Amino acid sequence: MSNDDSHVLAQAVHDLGSALWFGGAVMGVAGVNKSGADLSNPADKVKVADSAWSRFAPAQWAGIAAVLGAGTQLTRASKGRLAAQHGWARAGSTKAAVAVAGAAASGYAAYSGAKIGSLSKQAAKSGGFDVKDASTPNAQTPPEVAAWQKRQRLVQYAVPLLSGANIVLNAYLTQTYRPGAAARGLVRSLLRR
Repeated sequence: MSNDDSHVLAQAVHDLGSALWFGGAVMGVAGVNKSGADLSNPADKVKVADSAWSRFAPAQWAGIAAVLGAGTQLTRASKGRLAAQHGWARAGSTKAAVAVAGAAASGYAAYSGAKIGSLSKQAAKSGGFDVKDASTPNAQTPPEVAAWQKRQRLVQYAVPLLSGANIVLNAYLTQTYRPGAAARGLVRSLLRR
């Protein structure tokens, strides 16, 4: 194998970034957000999750940057395959769109979390504030906080779905490098011309 056809480093960076992004998103939705339900102080239910997400954000964005940067490198290295192998360009374009949509969803989830945090601080000062957990309102949650919690919950569930879809599409694209899959793709491409 020559250096021209080996992209192990870019693939490894991409895969590690994907794992970090997906795993962190799942942990946040399943663990961090729900952990507030175990706390008795209403303000702490949001503060703890806000603090955890803030501490994880640099790692999450490093993972996303790794996916986007290494994905771009891998696409550039495969430009011949994009043109020659049937279905490869469509799958690659879908993967790129999913990665960008996932990054946008991650950004909007962070923005929503910041809004929940600031609105919760204001509401706690006036008293009568409570939430079930960081992303789930209860009867004492102010309507504006509840609305942002709903937005955040929806987008936070979208992030692991999109980052997971990115991993699945990457697996598909990686398998198209197998000799049999590459040959079938080339034949199908030639037959369509």
